[in-house]
Amino acid sequence: MIVAIVGATGTGKSGLSLDLAERLAARGTPAEVVNADAMQLYRGMNIGTAKLSLEERRGIPHHLLDVLDISDESSVADYQVQARTAIDDILARGAVPILVGGSGLYVSSVLWNFTFPGTDAAIRASLEDELASSGPGILYQRLRELDADAAKAIGPHNGRRIVRALEVIELTGEKFGSGLPDDSEPWRPVTILGLQSVRETLVPRLNARVERMWAQGLLDEVRGLDRARLGVTAARAIGYAQAIAELDGELSEVDAIEQAAALTRRYARRQVGWFRRYPAAHWFDADDVDLVSSALGTIDS
Repeated sequence: MIVAIVGATGTGKSGLSLDLAERLAARGTPAEVVNADAMQLYRGMNIGTAKLSLEERRGIPHHLLDVLDISDESSVADYQVQARTAIDDILARGAVPILVGGSGLYVSSVLWNFTFPGTDAAIRASLEDELASSGPGILYQRLRELDADAAKAIGPHNGRRIVRALEVIELTGEKFGSGLPDDSEPWRPVTILGLQSVRETLVPRLNARVERMWAQGLLDEVRGLDRARLGVTAARAIGYAQAIAELDGELSEVDAIEQAAALTRRYARRQVGWFRRYPAAHWFDADDVDLVSSALGTIDS
């Protein structure tokens, strides 16, 4: 049995995973955490991704943290293989794998039987040239005309995924799809725990989270990265892009923080929409004092 903990940024997914792992271990069932946050795959990107430090992990084994260099481009197809291998290894040890993260496509690629079409270098290069010269707007409109569901799921600002969707459509002649699960059987038996917070609680928490990144030294972390080697994915991560702009004199600190906070709030809304469509997910109030006991009861049922 896999346990998956999903939900918007700032709802306490990591904390719940640690609490559940400790409670399971106290009953004689070890548990290990598998990361499903795309940005936490990157080495050196810690503050802006709210990555747990080694000490904060409470001695619980964590997998797929710090596995990519900042120059690497993340691939959900590669992640699927790595995450499923880690999960099968955990199950073989008699432990419970707890998949934790808010990157919807990454979570979905593990839980459901996704297959990933190949690539075509010429098609990809042409689309990427168009993205570089014109931005994502025109490409996004094209995607809306060809596959409205995919466009809605991806959003108008994620140029890399828009390019990939258009590449697949041209390659296969079929719709890319939203990346959301249907009612088919999951890859492995799974209990999905969803965390939610009311907007009045979540928005101030997200704003405070972004301000805390700056207070904890995000600018120093970015200064320590080899900017010349930063790949597109790492450079465009929320918080990091704004910190880079501040360091380059393009944004003031106030504007950088506000822009990062606005993008974080927008991302959280997209996460809510994505995970709300998961079949058979069990939803919990992230601020419920009995959250851990309730979640544990769901796993046991």
